[in-house]
Amino acid sequence: MPYRRLPNTDRARIRALNAATKQGDLVGFLDLAYSYKLKNDALLILSQIEQAYHEYNINLERQTTSSKSYLVHLKTARLYISHFIQVLNLSVLRNEIKKEHKKLYRLDVNRQSIPDLSTEKALIDWGKNIIEGENERIRRGGAPIYNPSIAKVKVFYDNFVEAKISQKILQQNTSRSLGKLARLRENADAIILDIWDQVEDHFKNRSDEDKREQCSKYGIVYYFRKNEKKKKDD
Repeated sequence: MPYRRLPNTDRARIRALNAATKQGDLVGFLDLAYSYKLKNDALLILSQIEQAYHEYNINLERQTTSSKSYLVHLKTARLYISHFIQVLNLSVLRNEIKKEHKKLYRLDVNRQSIPDLSTEKALIDWGKNIIEGENERIRRGGAPIYNPSIAKVKVFYDNFVEAKISQKILQQNTSRSLGKLARLRENADAIILDIWDQVEDHFKNRSDEDKREQCSKYGIVYYFRKNEKKKKDD
Protein backbone atom coordinates (compact mmCIF):
# COMPACT_ATOMS: atom_id res chain seq x y z
CA MET A 1 0.00 0.00 0.00
CA PRO A 2 1.37 3.47 -0.86
CA TYR A 3 2.62 5.49 2.06
CA ARG A 4 2.87 9.21 2.66
CA ARG A 5 5.99 11.08 3.69
CA LEU A 6 6.07 14.48 5.34
CA PRO A 7 8.13 17.21 3.65
CA ASN A 8 11.80 17.21 4.65
CA THR A 9 12.89 20.46 2.98
CA ASP A 10 11.68 24.03 3.39
CA ARG A 11 10.58 24.23 -0.24
CA ALA A 12 8.55 21.04 0.20
CA ARG A 13 6.95 22.43 3.37
CA ILE A 14 5.97 25.58 1.51
CA ARG A 15 4.53 23.52 -1.36
CA ALA A 16 2.51 21.38 1.06
CA LEU A 17 1.08 24.38 2.92
CA ASN A 18 0.34 26.17 -0.34
CA ALA A 19 -1.50 23.15 -1.74
CA ALA A 20 -3.59 22.66 1.39
CA THR A 21 -4.62 26.30 1.73
CA LYS A 22 -5.30 26.84 -1.99
CA GLN A 23 -7.45 23.71 -2.15
CA GLY A 24 -9.30 25.05 0.86
CA ASP A 25 -10.01 28.24 -1.08
CA LEU A 26 -11.26 26.22 -4.05
CA VAL A 27 -13.71 24.01 -2.19
CA GLY A 28 -14.92 26.65 0.25
CA PHE A 29 -15.64 26.58 3.96
CA LEU A 30 -18.47 24.01 3.92
CA ASP A 31 -16.56 21.38 1.94
CA LEU A 32 -13.15 21.94 3.54
CA ALA A 33 -11.59 18.60 4.45
CA TYR A 34 -9.90 19.96 7.57
CA SER A 35 -10.85 22.51 10.22
CA TYR A 36 -11.17 26.19 9.41
CA LYS A 37 -9.03 27.08 12.42
CA LEU A 38 -6.30 24.85 11.09
CA LYS A 39 -6.51 26.62 7.74
CA ASN A 40 -5.88 29.96 9.46
CA ASP A 41 -2.95 28.42 11.32
CA ALA A 42 -1.60 27.09 8.02
CA LEU A 43 -1.90 30.49 6.33
CA LEU A 44 -0.02 32.14 9.19
CA ILE A 45 2.85 29.66 9.29
CA LEU A 46 3.01 29.69 5.49
CA SER A 47 3.49 33.46 5.47
CA GLN A 48 6.14 33.23 8.19
CA ILE A 49 8.12 30.37 6.66
CA GLU A 50 8.02 31.88 3.15
CA GLN A 51 9.38 35.16 4.48
CA ALA A 52 12.06 33.41 6.55
CA TYR A 53 13.04 31.18 3.62
CA HIS A 54 13.30 34.20 1.30
CA GLU A 55 15.35 36.13 3.87
CA TYR A 56 17.71 33.19 4.42
CA ASN A 57 18.34 32.73 0.69
CA ILE A 58 19.04 36.44 0.19
CA ASN A 59 21.54 36.42 3.07
CA LEU A 60 23.15 33.21 1.83
CA GLU A 61 23.53 34.62 -1.68
CA ARG A 62 25.09 37.82 -0.32
CA GLN A 63 27.49 35.81 1.84
CA THR A 64 28.47 33.57 -1.08
CA THR A 65 29.07 36.53 -3.38
CA SER A 66 31.05 38.37 -0.72
CA SER A 67 33.10 35.25 0.04
CA LYS A 68 34.61 35.26 -3.45
CA SER A 69 35.74 38.88 -3.07
CA TYR A 70 36.98 38.20 0.46
CA LEU A 71 39.21 35.34 -0.69
CA VAL A 72 40.78 37.63 -3.29
CA HIS A 73 41.54 40.24 -0.61
CA LEU A 74 42.93 37.56 1.70
CA LYS A 75 45.28 36.12 -0.94
CA THR A 76 46.46 39.57 -2.02
CA ALA A 77 47.17 40.68 1.54
CA ARG A 78 49.08 37.45 2.24
CA LEU A 79 51.13 37.92 -0.93
CA TYR A 80 52.13 41.51 -0.14
CA ILE A 81 52.88 40.89 3.54
CA SER A 82 54.99 37.86 2.66
CA HIS A 83 56.78 39.77 -0.10
CA PHE A 84 57.49 42.71 2.20
CA ILE A 85 59.08 40.43 4.81
CA GLN A 86 61.22 38.78 2.12
CA VAL A 87 62.47 42.19 0.95
CA LEU A 88 63.13 43.19 4.57
CA ASN A 89 65.19 40.03 5.15
CA LEU A 90 67.18 40.64 1.96
CA SER A 91 67.85 44.22 3.06
CA VAL A 92 69.22 42.87 6.35
CA LEU A 93 71.45 40.38 4.48
CA ARG A 94 72.80 43.24 2.35
CA ASN A 95 73.43 45.28 5.52
CA GLU A 96 71.07 47.98 4.28
CA ILE A 97 69.02 47.53 7.45
CA LYS A 98 70.43 46.50 10.82
CA LYS A 99 69.16 43.10 11.86
CA GLU A 100 68.35 44.50 15.32
CA HIS A 101 65.67 46.58 13.63
CA LYS A 102 63.73 43.41 12.89
CA LYS A 103 62.62 43.54 16.51
CA LEU A 104 60.48 46.53 15.54
CA TYR A 105 58.49 44.15 13.33
CA ARG A 106 58.47 41.48 16.07
CA LEU A 107 60.52 39.25 13.80
CA ASP A 108 63.28 36.92 15.01
CA VAL A 109 66.57 38.71 14.32
CA ASN A 110 68.39 35.40 13.77
CA ARG A 111 65.97 33.88 11.28
CA GLN A 112 65.34 34.68 7.64
CA SER A 113 62.16 32.61 7.28
CA ILE A 114 58.68 33.98 6.67
CA PRO A 115 56.27 33.62 9.62
CA ASP A 116 53.33 31.29 9.21
CA LEU A 117 50.63 33.31 7.42
CA SER A 118 48.26 30.42 6.79
CA THR A 119 45.51 31.54 9.18
CA GLU A 120 43.41 34.69 9.14
CA LYS A 121 44.51 35.58 12.67
CA ALA A 122 48.19 35.20 11.79
CA LEU A 123 47.71 37.39 8.73
CA ILE A 124 45.98 40.09 10.77
CA ASP A 125 48.61 39.98 13.53
CA TRP A 126 51.63 39.96 11.22
CA GLY A 127 50.17 42.61 8.95
CA LYS A 128 49.75 44.88 11.97
CA ASN A 129 53.29 44.08 13.17
CA ILE A 130 54.86 44.81 9.78
CA ILE A 131 53.00 48.09 9.26
CA GLU A 132 53.77 49.37 12.77
CA GLY A 133 57.39 48.19 12.57
CA GLU A 134 58.11 49.86 9.23
CA ASN A 135 56.50 53.12 10.32
CA GLU A 136 58.51 53.11 13.54
CA ARG A 137 61.79 52.39 11.72
CA ILE A 138 61.10 55.24 9.28
CA ARG A 139 60.23 57.53 12.20
CA ARG A 140 63.68 56.80 13.61
CA GLY A 141 65.29 57.92 10.38
CA GLY A 142 65.47 54.67 8.42
CA ALA A 143 65.02 54.61 4.65
CA PRO A 144 61.66 53.21 3.55
CA ILE A 145 61.46 49.83 1.88
CA TYR A 146 60.08 49.93 -1.65
CA ASN A 147 58.66 47.29 -3.94
CA PRO A 148 56.41 46.89 -2.12
CA SER A 149 56.16 50.04 -0.07
CA ILE A 150 54.47 49.84 3.31
CA ALA A 151 51.78 52.17 1.98
CA LYS A 152 50.84 49.64 -0.69
CA VAL A 153 50.97 46.79 1.83
CA LYS A 154 48.67 48.75 4.13
CA VAL A 155 46.12 49.31 1.37
CA PHE A 156 45.81 45.60 0.68
CA TYR A 157 45.93 44.77 4.39
CA ASP A 158 43.13 47.24 5.20
CA ASN A 159 41.05 45.90 2.30
CA PHE A 160 41.45 42.41 3.72
CA VAL A 161 40.49 43.45 7.27
CA GLU A 162 37.43 45.37 6.03
CA ALA A 163 36.39 42.41 3.87
CA LYS A 164 36.78 40.07 6.85
CA ILE A 165 34.57 42.28 9.03
CA SER A 166 31.97 42.48 6.27
CA GLN A 167 32.10 38.71 5.73
CA LYS A 168 31.61 38.07 9.44
CA ILE A 169 28.54 40.31 9.52
CA LEU A 170 27.09 38.51 6.49
CA GLN A 171 27.78 35.13 8.10
CA GLN A 172 25.99 36.27 11.24
CA ASN A 173 23.02 37.45 9.18
CA THR A 174 22.85 34.09 7.39
CA SER A 175 23.14 32.17 10.64
CA ARG A 176 20.45 34.29 12.29
CA SER A 177 18.01 33.87 9.39
CA LEU A 178 18.71 30.12 9.29
CA GLY A 179 17.98 29.90 13.00
CA LYS A 180 14.70 31.73 12.49
CA LEU A 181 13.79 29.34 9.69
CA ALA A 182 14.73 26.30 11.79
CA ARG A 183 12.47 27.45 14.64
CA LEU A 184 9.49 27.59 12.26
CA ARG A 185 9.98 24.08 10.89
CA GLU A 186 8.66 22.22 13.93
CA ASN A 187 5.44 24.23 13.95
CA ALA A 188 5.05 23.90 10.17
CA ASP A 189 5.55 20.13 10.33
CA ALA A 190 2.99 19.80 13.12
CA ILE A 191 0.40 21.79 11.13
CA ILE A 192 1.05 19.81 7.94
CA LEU A 193 0.72 16.53 9.85
CA ASP A 194 -2.55 17.69 11.41
CA ILE A 195 -3.93 18.77 8.02
CA TRP A 196 -2.97 15.48 6.39
CA ASP A 197 -4.49 13.43 9.22
CA GLN A 198 -7.75 15.36 9.05
CA VAL A 199 -7.89 15.21 5.25
CA GLU A 200 -7.31 11.46 5.16
CA ASP A 201 -9.93 10.95 7.86
CA HIS A 202 -12.38 13.09 5.85
CA PHE A 203 -12.01 10.83 2.78
CA LYS A 204 -11.59 7.55 4.67
CA ASN A 205 -14.77 6.00 3.23
CA ARG A 206 -13.71 6.53 -0.38
CA SER A 207 -12.03 3.84 -2.44
CA ASP A 208 -8.25 3.74 -2.11
CA GLU A 209 -7.66 5.30 -5.50
CA ASP A 210 -10.30 8.00 -5.05
CA LYS A 211 -9.06 8.70 -1.54
CA ARG A 212 -5.50 9.21 -2.77
CA GLU A 213 -6.70 11.43 -5.60
CA GLN A 214 -8.73 13.67 -3.28
CA CYS A 215 -5.99 13.80 -0.63
CA SER A 216 -3.37 14.66 -3.26
CA LYS A 217 -5.34 17.81 -4.07
CA TYR A 218 -4.59 18.95 -0.52
CA GLY A 219 -0.88 18.39 -1.05
CA ILE A 220 -0.50 14.94 0.49
CA VAL A 221 2.31 13.12 -1.32
CA TYR A 222 2.09 9.34 -1.63
CA TYR A 223 4.97 7.02 -2.48
CA PHE A 224 4.71 3.52 -3.90
CA ARG A 225 7.08 0.86 -2.70
CA LYS A 226 9.12 -0.89 -5.39
CA ASN A 227 6.89 -3.95 -5.62
CA GLU A 228 3.76 -1.78 -5.63
CA LYS A 229 5.12 0.43 -8.38
CA LYS A 230 5.86 -2.61 -10.54
CA LYS A 231 2.34 -3.96 -10.08
CA LYS A 232 0.91 -0.51 -10.83
CA ASP A 233 2.94 -0.29 -14.04
CA ASP A 234 1.80 -3.78 -15.06
